[in-house]
Amino acid sequence: MSFGVKLQDAMRLKGRVCAGIDPHASLLAEWGLPDSVEGLREFSQRALEGLAGAAAIKPQSAFYERFGSAGWAVLEELLRDARSAGVLMILDVKRGDIGSTMAGYGAAFLPEGAPLEADAITIAPYMGASAYDATAALAAQHGKGLFTLALTSNPEGKVLQRSVSADGTAVSAQVMEWTNQVNDLHCAGAGLGSFGVVLGSTVDDMTKVLGSAFSAFNGPILAPGFGAQGADAEDIRRRFAGHEHQVLASSSRGLLKAGPNPAAMQEALVKAVEEVESALA
Repeated sequence: MSFGVKLQDAMRLKGRVCAGIDPHASLLAEWGLPDSVEGLREFSQRALEGLAGAAAIKPQSAFYERFGSAGWAVLEELLRDARSAGVLMILDVKRGDIGSTMAGYGAAFLPEGAPLEADAITIAPYMGASAYDATAALAAQHGKGLFTLALTSNPEGKVLQRSVSADGTAVSAQVMEWTNQVNDLHCAGAGLGSFGVVLGSTVDDMTKVLGSAFSAFNGPILAPGFGAQGADAEDIRRRFAGHEHQVLASSSRGLLKAGPNPAAMQEALVKAVEEVESALA
């Protein structure tokens, strides 16, 4: 089964919320945990227990990588435990490089049995579309997915993502067009495509910037910014009108701040799902 179909089924069953696992040093401290590998492991275990009811979980690899090989080992454990629990994992690694290097990254995260096997990874596509062709093919071969950074809400991204070509098309719109082509190539007739984009849920002028690339998009949309970053369920409804079946609202701190009690995080997730589902109904 393709990643897109798995995600579509998960969103129908569990609601359209993705739970981020971002073990910032400050969050470890808020939870009363040491800023160490032991604290990282305890944080990850509690977060998975509390948030496993989400349609997908999105660990941020940077907060594991900062502990070196021991942190990678904790991330491997988290991915393995989530897989055993039947939870879809979108690993937030934001890799972006030339084709041969991307092939190496893809081999680390996408094949069945890979040490850091995830259901999908995030990628930064600014080395040119063809640099990701082999990675996309590898993902499709193993029923996995990619989420490509397109129009994010961080101010630093505006200059590049909103730059326009000679025909007036924004770079972010070109990214969506390329992602659509990849879905047409690998996922035609399979339901929701396995290749998605990241669109910030706090971006007000999304439709204007993306134009027809947005209206024609046929893959999943990962929408960070819901919750603590300022976007609410009504913003999700308004900004992603016409794409309700594709959007996966992502919340990290908004859910994790309910910790360290897994039951409290579970309650926060249920509330977030209710808000999003009510708005998108």
